[in-house]
Amino acid sequence: MNRFLNAIAITTTLILAQSCSLLVRDEGKPISAATHQHEEHSMGEINHREHSTSGAGDEKKALTQAKLKVLSIITPNKSIPILIDVQDLDGKAIAKFDTFQEKLMHLILVSDDLQFFSHLHPTYKENGQFEVTARFPQAGNYTFFSDYKPAGQTEQISVLKTQVPGNSIAAPEINLNRSKTFNDIKVNLAISELTVKAGKEVSLMFKLQDASNNQPLTDLQPYLGEKGHLVILRQSTSLTAADYIHAHALKDAPAGQVHFMTSFPQPGKYKLWGQFNHNGKIITADFWINAV
Repeated sequence: MNRFLNAIAITTTLILAQSCSLLVRDEGKPISAATHQHEEHSMGEINHREHSTSGAGDEKKALTQAKLKVLSIITPNKSIPILIDVQDLDGKAIAKFDTFQEKLMHLILVSDDLQFFSHLHPTYKENGQFEVTARFPQAGNYTFFSDYKPAGQTEQISVLKTQVPGNSIAAPEINLNRSKTFNDIKVNLAISELTVKAGKEVSLMFKLQDASNNQPLTDLQPYLGEKGHLVILRQSTSLTAADYIHAHALKDAPAGQVHFMTSFPQPGKYKLWGQFNHNGKIITADFWINAV
Protein backbone atom coordinates (compact mmCIF):
# COMPACT_ATOMS: atom_id res chain seq x y z
CA MET A 1 0.00 0.00 0.00
CA ASN A 2 2.89 2.38 0.70
CA ARG A 3 4.03 1.93 -2.88
CA PHE A 4 0.55 2.91 -4.02
CA LEU A 5 0.49 6.05 -1.93
CA ASN A 6 3.81 7.22 -3.32
CA ALA A 7 3.19 6.29 -6.93
CA ILE A 8 2.14 8.71 -9.61
CA ALA A 9 0.38 6.24 -11.87
CA ILE A 10 -0.85 2.83 -10.82
CA THR A 11 -2.67 0.16 -12.78
CA THR A 12 -4.69 -2.61 -11.23
CA THR A 13 -6.21 -5.45 -13.21
CA LEU A 14 -9.63 -6.76 -12.31
CA ILE A 15 -10.66 -10.13 -13.71
CA LEU A 16 -14.46 -10.26 -13.83
CA ALA A 17 -16.13 -13.66 -14.16
CA GLN A 18 -19.74 -14.19 -15.18
CA SER A 19 -20.19 -16.69 -12.40
CA CYS A 20 -20.90 -16.25 -8.71
CA SER A 21 -18.93 -19.42 -7.95
CA LEU A 22 -15.58 -18.65 -9.60
CA LEU A 23 -12.78 -16.19 -9.17
CA VAL A 24 -9.93 -16.13 -11.69
CA ARG A 25 -6.27 -15.48 -11.09
CA ASP A 26 -4.21 -13.51 -13.60
CA GLU A 27 -2.89 -16.74 -15.12
CA GLY A 28 -6.48 -17.86 -15.72
CA LYS A 29 -6.68 -20.67 -13.14
CA PRO A 30 -10.03 -20.72 -11.33
CA ILE A 31 -10.25 -20.85 -7.55
CA SER A 32 -13.28 -21.39 -5.39
CA ALA A 33 -14.88 -18.27 -3.98
CA ALA A 34 -15.93 -20.30 -0.95
CA THR A 35 -12.31 -20.48 0.21
CA HIS A 36 -12.17 -16.64 0.27
CA GLN A 37 -8.83 -16.60 -1.53
CA HIS A 38 -7.89 -13.41 -3.31
CA GLU A 39 -5.11 -11.60 -5.08
CA GLU A 40 -3.27 -8.75 -3.38
CA HIS A 41 -2.68 -5.74 -5.64
CA SER A 42 -1.18 -2.35 -5.08
CA MET A 43 -4.66 -0.82 -4.70
CA GLY A 44 -6.00 -3.48 -2.35
CA GLU A 45 -8.20 -6.57 -2.32
CA ILE A 46 -10.31 -7.36 -5.36
CA ASN A 47 -13.56 -9.32 -5.50
CA HIS A 48 -15.99 -9.74 -8.36
CA ARG A 49 -19.19 -11.44 -9.42
CA GLU A 50 -21.95 -11.44 -11.97
CA HIS A 51 -24.81 -9.19 -10.92
CA SER A 52 -28.38 -10.37 -11.20
CA THR A 53 -31.21 -8.47 -9.54
CA SER A 54 -33.39 -11.55 -9.76
CA GLY A 55 -30.82 -13.72 -8.04
CA ALA A 56 -30.70 -16.16 -10.94
CA GLY A 57 -27.32 -17.35 -12.14
CA ASP A 58 -26.03 -17.58 -15.69
CA GLU A 59 -24.26 -20.63 -17.04
CA LYS A 60 -22.10 -18.67 -19.47
CA LYS A 61 -18.42 -18.44 -18.62
CA ALA A 62 -17.72 -15.19 -20.47
CA LEU A 63 -14.83 -13.26 -18.94
CA THR A 64 -13.63 -9.67 -19.13
CA GLN A 65 -10.92 -7.67 -17.44
CA ALA A 66 -10.83 -4.03 -16.39
CA LYS A 67 -7.74 -1.99 -15.65
CA LEU A 68 -7.97 1.01 -13.35
CA LYS A 69 -5.39 3.79 -13.45
CA VAL A 70 -5.11 6.41 -10.73
CA LEU A 71 -3.28 9.35 -12.26
CA SER A 72 -2.29 11.17 -9.08
CA ILE A 73 -1.65 10.59 -5.38
CA ILE A 74 -4.84 10.14 -3.38
CA THR A 75 -5.27 12.87 -0.78
CA PRO A 76 -8.43 13.79 1.14
CA ASN A 77 -10.82 16.31 -0.41
CA LYS A 78 -9.05 16.45 -3.73
CA SER A 79 -10.56 15.40 -7.04
CA ILE A 80 -8.65 12.37 -8.26
CA PRO A 81 -8.79 11.40 -11.96
CA ILE A 82 -9.39 7.71 -12.61
CA LEU A 83 -9.29 5.79 -15.90
CA ILE A 84 -11.00 2.43 -16.39
CA ASP A 85 -10.02 0.27 -19.38
CA VAL A 86 -12.33 -2.67 -20.09
CA GLN A 87 -10.81 -5.47 -22.17
CA ASP A 88 -11.26 -9.12 -23.02
CA LEU A 89 -8.79 -11.63 -21.61
CA ASP A 90 -6.54 -11.23 -24.63
CA GLY A 91 -6.13 -7.53 -23.86
CA LYS A 92 -8.38 -6.35 -26.68
CA ALA A 93 -10.57 -3.38 -25.82
CA ILE A 94 -14.29 -4.08 -25.46
CA ALA A 95 -15.72 -1.27 -27.53
CA LYS A 96 -19.46 -1.79 -27.05
CA PHE A 97 -21.50 -1.66 -23.85
CA ASP A 98 -25.19 -1.92 -23.14
CA THR A 99 -26.92 0.95 -21.40
CA PHE A 100 -28.72 0.11 -18.16
CA GLN A 101 -30.50 2.65 -16.02
CA GLU A 102 -29.55 5.27 -18.61
CA LYS A 103 -25.78 4.86 -18.14
CA LEU A 104 -22.97 2.68 -19.47
CA MET A 105 -21.32 2.43 -16.07
CA HIS A 106 -22.38 3.06 -12.48
CA LEU A 107 -19.60 3.48 -9.93
CA ILE A 108 -20.51 3.35 -6.23
CA LEU A 109 -17.81 4.64 -3.90
CA VAL A 110 -18.18 4.15 -0.15
CA SER A 111 -15.96 4.46 2.89
CA ASP A 112 -15.62 1.09 4.59
CA ASP A 113 -17.39 2.42 7.69
CA LEU A 114 -20.33 3.26 5.36
CA GLN A 115 -20.39 6.92 6.40
CA PHE A 116 -19.50 8.23 2.94
CA PHE A 117 -21.37 7.39 -0.27
CA SER A 118 -20.96 8.63 -3.82
CA HIS A 119 -22.74 7.45 -6.96
CA LEU A 120 -20.64 8.31 -10.01
CA HIS A 121 -21.11 7.83 -13.75
CA PRO A 122 -17.81 7.56 -15.62
CA THR A 123 -17.69 9.07 -19.09
CA TYR A 124 -17.06 6.65 -21.94
CA LYS A 125 -14.08 7.77 -24.04
CA GLU A 126 -14.37 5.03 -26.69
CA ASN A 127 -12.12 2.02 -27.25
CA GLY A 128 -13.14 0.48 -23.92
CA GLN A 129 -11.97 3.39 -21.76
CA PHE A 130 -13.99 5.24 -19.12
CA GLU A 131 -12.88 8.20 -17.04
CA VAL A 132 -14.18 9.81 -13.86
CA THR A 133 -12.98 11.97 -11.00
CA ALA A 134 -13.52 10.81 -7.42
CA ARG A 135 -13.20 12.70 -4.16
CA PHE A 136 -12.36 11.07 -0.84
CA PRO A 137 -13.53 13.22 2.11
CA GLN A 138 -11.10 11.94 4.74
CA ALA A 139 -8.40 9.40 5.52
CA GLY A 140 -9.42 5.77 5.77
CA ASN A 141 -10.35 2.70 3.74
CA TYR A 142 -12.62 2.93 0.69
CA THR A 143 -14.33 0.47 -1.64
CA PHE A 144 -15.45 0.92 -5.26
CA PHE A 145 -18.37 -1.09 -6.67
CA SER A 146 -18.38 -0.85 -10.47
CA ASP A 147 -21.40 -1.91 -12.55
CA TYR A 148 -21.27 -2.25 -16.35
CA LYS A 149 -22.55 -4.48 -19.12
CA PRO A 150 -20.36 -5.46 -22.06
CA ALA A 151 -22.67 -5.71 -25.08
CA GLY A 152 -24.65 -8.93 -25.02
CA GLN A 153 -23.44 -9.96 -21.56
CA THR A 154 -25.01 -9.79 -18.14
CA GLU A 155 -24.30 -6.99 -15.69
CA GLN A 156 -20.85 -7.21 -14.09
CA ILE A 157 -19.76 -6.01 -10.65
CA SER A 158 -16.14 -5.41 -9.73
CA VAL A 159 -14.94 -4.48 -6.26
CA LEU A 160 -11.75 -2.57 -5.55
CA LYS A 161 -10.35 -1.45 -2.21
CA THR A 162 -7.99 1.43 -1.61
CA GLN A 163 -6.75 3.52 1.29
CA VAL A 164 -6.31 7.25 1.84
CA PRO A 165 -3.44 8.05 4.23
CA GLY A 166 -3.81 9.97 7.45
CA ASN A 167 -5.67 9.71 10.72
CA SER A 168 -9.20 8.43 10.20
CA ILE A 169 -12.13 9.72 12.23
CA ALA A 170 -14.18 7.29 14.30
CA ALA A 171 -17.61 6.60 12.81
CA PRO A 172 -20.63 7.83 14.77
CA GLU A 173 -23.02 5.37 16.39
CA ILE A 174 -25.49 3.69 14.07
CA ASN A 175 -28.74 5.64 13.85
CA LEU A 176 -31.75 3.36 13.35
CA ASN A 177 -34.27 6.23 13.12
CA ARG A 178 -36.81 5.77 10.33
CA SER A 179 -37.49 9.48 9.84
CA LYS A 180 -34.77 11.94 8.80
CA THR A 181 -34.53 15.34 7.15
CA PHE A 182 -32.13 16.00 4.29
CA ASN A 183 -31.85 19.72 3.57
CA ASP A 184 -35.52 20.74 3.28
CA ILE A 185 -36.86 17.26 2.50
CA LYS A 186 -38.26 14.95 5.18
CA VAL A 187 -37.92 11.27 4.35
CA ASN A 188 -39.74 8.52 6.23
CA LEU A 189 -38.84 4.88 5.73
CA ALA A 190 -41.50 2.22 6.29
CA ILE A 191 -40.88 -1.52 6.05
CA SER A 192 -43.54 -4.11 5.26
CA GLU A 193 -42.36 -6.42 8.07
CA LEU A 194 -41.96 -5.57 11.75
CA THR A 195 -38.88 -7.78 11.84
CA VAL A 196 -36.62 -7.98 8.79
CA LYS A 197 -35.57 -11.59 8.38
CA ALA A 198 -32.60 -12.63 6.28
CA GLY A 199 -33.62 -14.23 3.01
CA LYS A 200 -37.24 -13.02 3.15
CA GLU A 201 -38.53 -10.41 0.71
CA VAL A 202 -39.64 -7.10 2.18
CA SER A 203 -40.96 -3.86 0.76
CA LEU A 204 -39.03 -0.69 1.57
CA MET A 205 -41.27 2.37 1.27
CA PHE A 206 -39.76 5.86 1.16
CA LYS A 207 -42.19 8.72 1.82
CA LEU A 208 -40.89 12.15 0.88
CA GLN A 209 -42.37 15.36 2.28
CA ASP A 210 -41.69 19.08 2.33
CA ALA A 211 -40.10 19.54 5.76
CA SER A 212 -41.76 22.94 6.23
CA ASN A 213 -45.36 21.71 5.99
CA ASN A 214 -45.18 17.89 5.84
CA GLN A 215 -46.92 17.89 2.45
CA PRO A 216 -45.96 14.99 0.15
CA LEU A 217 -43.65 15.74 -2.75
CA THR A 218 -45.95 15.02 -5.66
CA ASP A 219 -43.55 16.35 -8.28
CA LEU A 220 -40.72 13.82 -8.03
CA GLN A 221 -39.00 13.26 -11.36
CA PRO A 222 -37.41 10.07 -12.72
CA TYR A 223 -33.83 9.33 -11.73
CA LEU A 224 -31.81 7.03 -13.98
CA GLY A 225 -35.02 6.09 -15.77
CA GLU A 226 -36.89 5.04 -12.63
CA LYS A 227 -38.77 6.63 -9.73
CA GLY A 228 -35.70 6.20 -7.57
CA HIS A 229 -32.46 4.33 -7.09
CA LEU A 230 -31.52 2.18 -4.08
CA VAL A 231 -28.12 0.80 -3.07
CA ILE A 232 -27.77 -1.39 0.03
CA LEU A 233 -24.56 -2.60 1.69
CA ARG A 234 -24.10 -4.96 4.59
CA GLN A 235 -21.80 -3.74 7.35
CA SER A 236 -18.65 -5.83 7.13
CA THR A 237 -15.03 -5.63 8.20
CA SER A 238 -14.13 -6.20 4.55
CA LEU A 239 -16.80 -5.30 1.99
CA THR A 240 -17.26 -7.75 -0.89
CA ALA A 241 -19.60 -8.05 -3.85
CA ALA A 242 -21.77 -10.38 -1.73
CA ASP A 243 -22.54 -7.41 0.55
CA TYR A 244 -23.88 -5.30 -2.34
CA ILE A 245 -27.59 -5.06 -3.22
CA HIS A 246 -29.05 -2.96 -6.02
CA ALA A 247 -32.86 -2.69 -5.94
CA HIS A 248 -35.20 -1.32 -8.60
CA ALA A 249 -38.14 0.97 -7.83
CA LEU A 250 -41.65 -0.45 -8.14
CA LYS A 251 -43.89 1.33 -10.62
CA ASP A 252 -47.15 1.62 -8.70
CA ALA A 253 -46.56 3.73 -5.58
CA PRO A 254 -48.62 6.63 -4.19
CA ALA A 255 -47.62 10.18 -5.05
CA GLY A 256 -44.66 11.32 -2.98
CA GLN A 257 -43.57 7.75 -2.30
CA VAL A 258 -41.01 5.41 -3.86
CA HIS A 259 -41.19 1.69 -3.08
CA PHE A 260 -38.61 -1.05 -3.52
CA MET A 261 -38.76 -4.79 -2.96
CA THR A 262 -35.65 -6.71 -1.98
CA SER A 263 -34.27 -9.26 0.48
CA PHE A 264 -31.27 -9.23 2.78
CA PRO A 265 -29.20 -12.37 2.16
CA GLN A 266 -27.83 -12.86 5.67
CA PRO A 267 -28.26 -11.47 9.18
CA GLY A 268 -26.49 -8.22 9.98
CA LYS A 269 -26.74 -4.46 9.82
CA TYR A 270 -27.32 -2.92 6.41
CA LYS A 271 -27.10 0.65 5.22
CA LEU A 272 -29.48 1.93 2.56
CA TRP A 273 -29.02 4.90 0.25
CA GLY A 274 -32.21 5.89 -1.54
CA GLN A 275 -31.77 8.48 -4.28
CA PHE A 276 -34.58 10.60 -5.71
CA ASN A 277 -34.90 13.50 -8.13
CA HIS A 278 -36.74 16.62 -6.97
CA ASN A 279 -36.58 19.76 -9.11
CA GLY A 280 -33.43 18.50 -10.77
CA LYS A 281 -31.62 17.94 -7.46
CA ILE A 282 -30.75 14.44 -6.28
CA ILE A 283 -31.83 13.68 -2.72
CA THR A 284 -29.75 10.95 -1.07
CA ALA A 285 -31.49 9.52 1.99
CA ASP A 286 -29.54 7.06 4.11
CA PHE A 287 -30.95 4.66 6.70
CA TRP A 288 -29.80 1.60 8.66
CA ILE A 289 -31.71 -1.69 8.89
CA ASN A 290 -31.01 -4.66 11.11
CA ALA A 291 -31.76 -8.08 9.58
CA VAL A 292 -32.02 -11.15 11.82
